[in-house]
Amino acid sequence: MLLSSGILAQDYPSKPIRLVVPNAPGGATDVAARLVAPRMAEILGQPMVVENRTGAGAVTGTNLVAQAPADGYTLIMVFDSFTMNPFLYKNVQFDPVRDFIPITLVVRNPQLIAAHPSLGVKNINEFIKLAKARGSKLDFATAGAGTSSGLTLELLKMTAGLDSTAVHYKGGAPVVNDLLGGQVPVTVITMGVVIQHVRAGKLVPIAVTSIKRSPLLPDVPTVGEALPGFEAQSWVGLLAPAGTPRPVVDKLHANLARILATPDIREKFESQGAEVVAGGTEAFAAWIRAESARWGKVIRERNIKLD
Repeated sequence: MLLSSGILAQDYPSKPIRLVVPNAPGGATDVAARLVAPRMAEILGQPMVVENRTGAGAVTGTNLVAQAPADGYTLIMVFDSFTMNPFLYKNVQFDPVRDFIPITLVVRNPQLIAAHPSLGVKNINEFIKLAKARGSKLDFATAGAGTSSGLTLELLKMTAGLDSTAVHYKGGAPVVNDLLGGQVPVTVITMGVVIQHVRAGKLVPIAVTSIKRSPLLPDVPTVGEALPGFEAQSWVGLLAPAGTPRPVVDKLHANLARILATPDIREKFESQGAEVVAGGTEAFAAWIRAESARWGKVIRERNIKLD
């Protein structure tokens, strides 16, 4: 058995590998895939072809990979919506825990509560006090109802007891435009989207949503410093269909971890506000289970549906 496993790992891959990205080109998942795919191809000696299969909020491409042969030649790079979509959409044909085997959590990216200077608050405690006083009269922009931005707002409202009015946009770019212009006073959004405006003094950083403070904004508190236990992060990870042979998974993990440890790759991710993780497969599996539990609870309690 050990001999056959060793032979399998040694012979893999013997043909090109398809890396499915269920999101549109240019997003965090696509960027991550296109950063690592050429390096993986060099190491493995076979092309790794990135294929965008978009539709239904990433459900279409993810359904496709869940039903693909479990042979290591079809992989998927997923965003945090991977654990949210089964609770949001009716046409989901996959279970994020049952139907996939985790390879590596590539990066985590905290979100940032950022405000227009006119809001007049400078930290999370001041913000919560103001938000409670204003109630539903405080508009709170997000990148979309079923996005990590929108769901993080719902988690914040549940945890802090807020009644702010969610203003859902279609993506992060229009949120930032209106926030800079003062049309909306505050948002919670992936930190990489707004950090340049924070550094330029155009937006006020209220708090990061990760457990620990971000090294990119070390003076900005976490939400958890005011609301203990609060955590909400965007993330990107690599998976394969369930049943993919363990030696193949281990080989992919080892090589991807090696790539993510190279200084130039780390620098490219960190410049976008992302923390390179490259942890083990079991740690990634535990992360997926925790994320599924966290967002399933929020979506059920807030009765959020997208179709």
